[in-house]
Amino acid sequence: MKYNSTRNKRLHFTPAQAIAQGLSREGGLFVPCEIPSLSCEALTRLRDMSYQQRAVYIMGLYLEGFREDELDAAAAAAYGPAKFDTPAVAPLRKVDEDTFCLELWHGPTCAFKDMALQMLPHLLSLSLKKTDEDKTACILVATSGDTGKAALEGFRDVEQTKILVFYPKDGVSEIQQLQMATQEGENVGVWAVIGNFDDAQTGVKHLFSDPELREELAGRGYFLSSANSINWGRVLPQIVYYVSAYCDLLRDGRVQMGEEINICVPTGNFGNILAAYYAREMGVPVRKLICASNSNNVLTDFLKTGVYDRNRSFYNTISPSMDILISSNLERLLYLLSDEDDAVVADYMDQLSAQGRYTVHGGMLKAIQDCFAGGWADETATKATIAAMKKDHDYLIDTHTAVAFKVLEDYRKETGDQTCTVVASTASPFKFCDSVLSALGVEEQAKGVALLEQLSAVSGVDAPAPLAALGSKSVRFTEFGEKEQMRDEVRAFLK
Repeated sequence: MKYNSTRNKRLHFTPAQAIAQGLSREGGLFVPCEIPSLSCEALTRLRDMSYQQRAVYIMGLYLEGFREDELDAAAAAAYGPAKFDTPAVAPLRKVDEDTFCLELWHGPTCAFKDMALQMLPHLLSLSLKKTDEDKTACILVATSGDTGKAALEGFRDVEQTKILVFYPKDGVSEIQQLQMATQEGENVGVWAVIGNFDDAQTGVKHLFSDPELREELAGRGYFLSSANSINWGRVLPQIVYYVSAYCDLLRDGRVQMGEEINICVPTGNFGNILAAYYAREMGVPVRKLICASNSNNVLTDFLKTGVYDRNRSFYNTISPSMDILISSNLERLLYLLSDEDDAVVADYMDQLSAQGRYTVHGGMLKAIQDCFAGGWADETATKATIAAMKKDHDYLIDTHTAVAFKVLEDYRKETGDQTCTVVASTASPFKFCDSVLSALGVEEQAKGVALLEQLSAVSGVDAPAPLAALGSKSVRFTEFGEKEQMRDEVRAFLK
């Protein structure tokens, strides 16, 4: 299987080349030239497999040139007991007869990004060997909170790599910032950007498309790659957990083979829900993909009107990983639904860059609306949902997962659709202690890591071990600056 760029489909890359490079030189995203199918027979076989075995099977369909034993070793290392606190890796929790929560935060950084970023370093290392790359990969990451820590942990001291993470100063939770600032490893760096996530993300994209910087770094033995979801090696492992969730429902008799489900995903950069779309296109019976946003509801408006317009107020919310106005992975969906018309996609992206908006019409808008529904929740509704879930179901959830449950509630009221639904739970509530405590009515709050103990005492739920250990770690990274300084920071990091 080969890969194309969303902005130049005449370019062809092997899976190893696409993963190693991360982003196409003209700014496009890599996409597989075809989407493999999962038959009922395949889903039946997958039903009785472990999560690691499912990962090897599904990823292998997209990774021509990667041996099964290589993927076996990668899956064992990424998803084994040293990394995840449950053998299920991504367990399903029953909320009620029609609703299940897919818990994606049982990894080392307690967020769903671990599901991909524990696998990506192994895929990248294999890709570097397969492409005979002798330079060191410098992984550049823009994060709205969770990706940064997960990438740092995944790439910590990985051979032939260095990793530099940019995050918005004052735009992540206290626990998220502490996780990144205390990161261990000899090949890691963290730098705060004065601005919001879009500033950091746009800055990283500019670095990738800077030919002078690329040439300079090549002369020093480095090349740039990405661990953001612009890298196909991030999206691919995420497809696995949606297929796995359906297989778990089959195994437990919650659905019958071929019975449709809905999937509700809190999303900002569109990568998580895009993975669910790929699972649907592979053959997982998904009726509707419900895209849940916070007050930065650019995706909600787009799904309803076909107009993508980032020219709007930006809000710092209690669900910061969704505080995004430029959803990069939407480009991959546009490419697929335009019948792989790279000129159309390039034109949309040029409009977005120049004017901050673009509009899709006709058949593409209908195709989007046939598959996707969208909704959003404000701060008040998010907190009320956290309180209601604890009271009604004795289930403690974080702010992002609460957005998803609120949007699902609204969707069901509006449409009457009671299809069995899987809600993606993207982070441990202990990553957002202050907001969750506030939602539970606790206004007198502790400071720093003492928040973890306070939330545990109030909720009766133990804090995950990786977060509980933060208090014993030393702060290493405190530097920050303007987005215009990011280029110089990369140079300094790779000196």
